[in-house]
Amino acid sequence: MIEIMDTTLRDGEQTATVSFSTQEKMSITYLLVELGVNRIEITSARVSEGEFEAVKKIADWARQTDNIDKIEILGFIDKGQSVDWIKKAGCKTINLLTKGSYKHVTEQLRKTPEQHLEDIKREVLYANESGITVNIYLEDWSNGIIHSEDYVYFLMDGLKDLPIKRFMLPDTLGILNPHSTWRTCRRMISRYPDLHFDFHAHNDYDLAVANTMVAAEVGVKGIHTTMNGLGERAGNASLASVIAVFHDQLNLKTSIKEESINMVSRMVESYSGQVISANQPIVGENVFTQCAGIHADGDNKNNLYFNELFPERFGRIREYALGKLSGKANIRKNIEALGIDLDEPDMLKVTNRVTELGDKKEIITQDDLPYIIADVLKNNEKEKRIKILSFAFVLTKGLRPTATVKIEIDGQEHEWTAPGDGQYHAFSKALYKIYTRLNKPTPTLTNYTVYIPPGGRTDALVQTVITWEFKGKTFKTRGLDADQTEAAVKATEKMLNIIEDM
Repeated sequence: MIEIMDTTLRDGEQTATVSFSTQEKMSITYLLVELGVNRIEITSARVSEGEFEAVKKIADWARQTDNIDKIEILGFIDKGQSVDWIKKAGCKTINLLTKGSYKHVTEQLRKTPEQHLEDIKREVLYANESGITVNIYLEDWSNGIIHSEDYVYFLMDGLKDLPIKRFMLPDTLGILNPHSTWRTCRRMISRYPDLHFDFHAHNDYDLAVANTMVAAEVGVKGIHTTMNGLGERAGNASLASVIAVFHDQLNLKTSIKEESINMVSRMVESYSGQVISANQPIVGENVFTQCAGIHADGDNKNNLYFNELFPERFGRIREYALGKLSGKANIRKNIEALGIDLDEPDMLKVTNRVTELGDKKEIITQDDLPYIIADVLKNNEKEKRIKILSFAFVLTKGLRPTATVKIEIDGQEHEWTAPGDGQYHAFSKALYKIYTRLNKPTPTLTNYTVYIPPGGRTDALVQTVITWEFKGKTFKTRGLDADQTEAAVKATEKMLNIIEDM
């Protein structure tokens, strides 16, 4: 079983603008343990006093729940200061940052490889004497193994017999691809077959998950991830995607509970303030939503458009979006979910209405569907004698709105412009001026109600219900549209056709 080390709380917190509070760090730690993560890198040593207190609280909880060996902290070659900090905080593992490329040693540290090796040895032995387990990060290892292979082997030869539990191979600048990951990881494993290697990917070329897959296939024993791919620059390998690839593509076993991934992902999204892309695999809002009607039809016919990524695996459900690409199969799936039964003629009417509305907005949700059904079935009029051909509004600060209306009555076109106290009021006045000139009676508007589906979406379909009184009778008409005023216009057009027969 391959080890999963999650570094959301350390490397993930290096995402621009992301900073977790103590309570958030504790909460994410609990969730990652429940998710089944084997190891959790929670911070860097010596960051701040506040961070020290947070680490102490996490360590107290971890000891009480027998999880202290899962907690790891990034530390530095600083003459034992990181080791002392970690021990004082109550933790037991240091991930010691060393230089994995000749360029980093000579240009950043301005030391020789021999000097750096001796510094590492002293730090490792001090940690061991202090009862702290040591893992080694070979920072910039990907550049090192490509451009200064002899240096990497010199360092490894000098460290392989020390009390170091894991050697961690970071692609610090995200320069690897699956081919180079295969070659470089294989060199390390072939030369040092008895050592435990981790692989730590960055996503600069959008290859972090692919590179992680290849590293695991070659034989590394641990891999590093973050929730939602958080991390510096383009981020790290996303835990959700890595787990799906391991389980489905490589048939690798992990301790991760797939059904909890989405819940943890959403919690980290909330805490970090980093919104998950709608099309991000596994956890994105849209990834289990079918839009094309042909796909929904195929799902009804032995799941022709399913792959192994069943949403239920990850604590989610499959949805069928409604819009201009929807067919009857998509709409039927949504209607069935609402517990509504429509015959074929009504289904065709609803499908046509969804297509029409889909031309005006990208996606229609299941929340919109009851309004569409009500609009189609409750206001199903005969051939219209009255048609509102066009209308235009002028809204200027400091002036009353005006509306221009063109209407067809029994094949004859009429047009008028009028001001009003609001856009719909101006529309009504222009319309009624036409009716007055034609000596046609008009009803009285007694109530005007607007319904918007819950959720606060600014693109939600609006249902406008208007109550009218005419010749002693009261009746309602409904209009449905993404624009509130246009919904009211549609309700008015229905009213005009109704009163022709009253």
